[in-house]
Amino acid sequence: MQELAAEFEAERGHLLAVAQRMLGSRSEAEDAVQETWLRYAGALADPAARAQVRDLRGWLTTTCSRICLDVLRSARVRREAYPGQWLPEPVVSAAPTADGFAPDPAERAVRADQLGTALLVVLERLTPEQRVAFVLHDVFAVPFATVADVLGTTPAAARQLASRGRRAVTAPDVPRHTADLAEQHKVLAAFVAAVESGELDRLVEVLAPDVVVIGDSGGHFPAARRPVVGAELAGRFILGLFGQADRWGGPLRARPVLVDGALGWQAETVFRDGRPLRMVTSFAVHEGRITGVFNQLNPEKVARLGGVGADEDWPPRL
Repeated sequence: MQELAAEFEAERGHLLAVAQRMLGSRSEAEDAVQETWLRYAGALADPAARAQVRDLRGWLTTTCSRICLDVLRSARVRREAYPGQWLPEPVVSAAPTADGFAPDPAERAVRADQLGTALLVVLERLTPEQRVAFVLHDVFAVPFATVADVLGTTPAAARQLASRGRRAVTAPDVPRHTADLAEQHKVLAAFVAAVESGELDRLVEVLAPDVVVIGDSGGHFPAARRPVVGAELAGRFILGLFGQADRWGGPLRARPVLVDGALGWQAETVFRDGRPLRMVTSFAVHEGRITGVFNQLNPEKVARLGGVGADEDWPPRL
């Protein structure tokens, strides 16, 4: 059993990355990985059974993916009843070290396959089967024969499901996120400076013409019920959100972090009714402009995060 546990731990980071991509929830991903361990320990405890599995990563990925597929099918009903806009539970990591990665090995494995919040948002448009096929093949390069085994279909059908997912992800109305961390840093610094200036024209210059702003409060705090689209509308909304200190009941503090592998920040303040308010903001950046702003302020999705230090002021020191 110790040997089984050691083998599984070596694959935990990979499995967590797969599940996080499929489910858009760190807590659900961790539950899926734990269920994978239970099935692994139950099925392969016999050395003879373990000896028959030549590709352990493939076996574990298939098992974890089937668990995620079941979760996705049951989650669709819950998402339809969700109050307001939905964003994934953010995976927040420390700001980059010299090599661009957080020091924790599990976080490193997750972030190696992160493409930003924008991708997780658009994956919500897909059916569970399309999402599983796209994530496994296009993100993790799993062969279509294995994808078909997960979905209980043929390789040709699995290929078609992944193709439909790919078309949705690359649709014209999807916020593009192609910037490396250096470009993200430059663009976000300009964004913060524009917000601090309070000048709409200056802020609009940093925003793509078709920028989209999405906020998820889970019904706990005021938030737009529909995406705010377009540079001028989004600019006015952002200035109203970040530029008026009197909207908050206490000082606003923030620190730079990585959110789903992209540069953003974690902020906290006191809402005007005295409740603590935590917010994680992430961005999509393409060709020197911001194409997407994603504000996660649902307390249930940010409860796991550590607090912002008392010495961290607004604006964040990017």
